[in-house]
Amino acid sequence: MSKKGKSSQPGQSLYVQPNLGGVISKVSWHARQKMFASLTQFSPPTPAMTVLDVGVTSDLREDSNFFEKLYPYPQNITAVGVEDAAFLEQEFPGLTYVKADGLSLPFADKSFDLVVSFAVIEHVGSREQQAAFVKELLRVGKACCITTPNRWYPIEFHSILPLVHWLPPHWFRRVLKLLGKSFWAEEKNLNILSEQEVLEMIPADLQVYKKHFKLLGWVSNLVFYIVDQEATHERTSN
Repeated sequence: MSKKGKSSQPGQSLYVQPNLGGVISKVSWHARQKMFASLTQFSPPTPAMTVLDVGVTSDLREDSNFFEKLYPYPQNITAVGVEDAAFLEQEFPGLTYVKADGLSLPFADKSFDLVVSFAVIEHVGSREQQAAFVKELLRVGKACCITTPNRWYPIEFHSILPLVHWLPPHWFRRVLKLLGKSFWAEEKNLNILSEQEVLEMIPADLQVYKKHFKLLGWVSNLVFYIVDQEATHERTSN
């Protein structure tokens, strides 16, 4: 979610894949509802819980900004993105929108009870930038939920291509360029991850809960719920 030097108007996002007759958004909306339900099991919403959503989008598709649509206390949400998503403040009264880079969040350490970031980390850039992104999310949150598509699913969800993303990254990017998908061929725009690669970015002293979501029998999405037990204990003790 680093800044790319391109502006987006509400309803238009470079990071949303083709919808293919509305099928993609419907499948995505169903999957994201399941992810939200899973998150609430780990971290049940309360009227006092402060939440930061890192990576909101200008896109108006039905599956975009799904967390805001489902969360029962929008007045407790601070939504961050590099695209123009200020309309969320009107759509969800009480919500606060901040235009900021996910690699440099303008918040103090442990400012939020929960930080969520859905399918953003694969758009942050290099592995080093992705690790810095995870570190920044964990810095500002006492607990954190990160989701990303699974690299080892047979279909790459952004380009809607089968299997080619299993090639070494430089070969995959070359194929994308040959097929005219130059935006997705740039590492800064798409750098898909495996479960192990995400786990290596999370400090060993934090508690990590993993969950897999499947589509047609294969693991399509990865969910990581990360808890800073010391910070969480301080919150519940106060």
